[in-house]
Amino acid sequence: MLEIIEVQHRDLGEFIKLPFSLYADDPFFASPLIRELKAHFSGKNPFFRHAEAKYFLARKAGRNVGRIVSCINRHHNEFHGEQVGFFGFFESINDPAVSGELFNRGSEHLAKQGMHVLRGPMSFSTNEECGMLLEGFDEPPMLMTPYNPPYYNDLCEQYGFVKVKDLFGYIHEVTDSLPEKILRVADIAVKKGITVRPIRKAKFNEDMMIFKEIYNSAWQKNWGFIPLTDEELHYSSERLKQIAIPDLILIAEDQGAPVGFLGMLPDFNVVLRQMKGKLNPLTILKALFHSKKIADVRLLLLGIREEYRNRGVDALLYREGFRGLRKGGYKRVESSWILEDNVPVQRIIEMGNGRLYKKYRIYEKPL
Repeated sequence: MLEIIEVQHRDLGEFIKLPFSLYADDPFFASPLIRELKAHFSGKNPFFRHAEAKYFLARKAGRNVGRIVSCINRHHNEFHGEQVGFFGFFESINDPAVSGELFNRGSEHLAKQGMHVLRGPMSFSTNEECGMLLEGFDEPPMLMTPYNPPYYNDLCEQYGFVKVKDLFGYIHEVTDSLPEKILRVADIAVKKGITVRPIRKAKFNEDMMIFKEIYNSAWQKNWGFIPLTDEELHYSSERLKQIAIPDLILIAEDQGAPVGFLGMLPDFNVVLRQMKGKLNPLTILKALFHSKKIADVRLLLLGIREEYRNRGVDALLYREGFRGLRKGGYKRVESSWILEDNVPVQRIIEMGNGRLYKKYRIYEKPL
């Protein structure tokens, strides 16, 4: 009764829409627009200039009950000197037979291509959503963070996956003021000539190239890091520009030279939950109405050039970002994701009264 089919172009709509049926009664589920997903899974996504993927759909008794993507990211393997294949966009009913066959098909494809390890979930890489939600199911997911039922982790473990890395998400309440220690450290950076400015919407692409330069420099030693290409940056920037708030995306400079970057985005999932993947006059009206109700933001990017660390740049970015939060009337900030072994960043977040509230897990299994 169970069959696994390789998705062809004609089946892509079914592949994309599967989560809408699996999460039909889940008030926390939020999906990008279907038309954006169709582009994301196609050759329009510059990720596929250095990667290849196969999509599989599980059907049981004529009903779609699961899906998976198996992917080879040549950019990752060249950068890290590995032969790793990835899985992502995994969804399944609570049935080890279904998930097991999906993992089997993904593994077979990757093993034939000479991969030694299956790792995931990555959708599609560490520059996008990654990890399986492990803890924090009582809070809805924020923009561009994973969401899944708790049993997904059981399905992974039953198949033989083991933990390779945990990722943390912290939540902060936006209070009336920052801790005195952060303000003192920020003042040190100011005295050393460091300045902070918001991005310019009129020169958005130019400022995003500055971000790419800092990101690729500051994150290059992080586990799983893959440098962003110009094409990937432009692709992502076009998608994010419409919801970007300049006061929440900041560049730190030393005599005009960029040395740090902080990026926060409003939690647009509040709107996407109402749109349910559709773009039409009614959902546009819903988007306009519910966008005014966004109270949370996600801090998803913080990078400081290595030679400028421990000089107060991060504290200065926090201070200026805090002013943007207060100006916008936001109530909470999620900082995610943070590597489980990135203790210095965790301590900075805890200094700002952030508390650990979500964990995500990345699994792997030898092929």
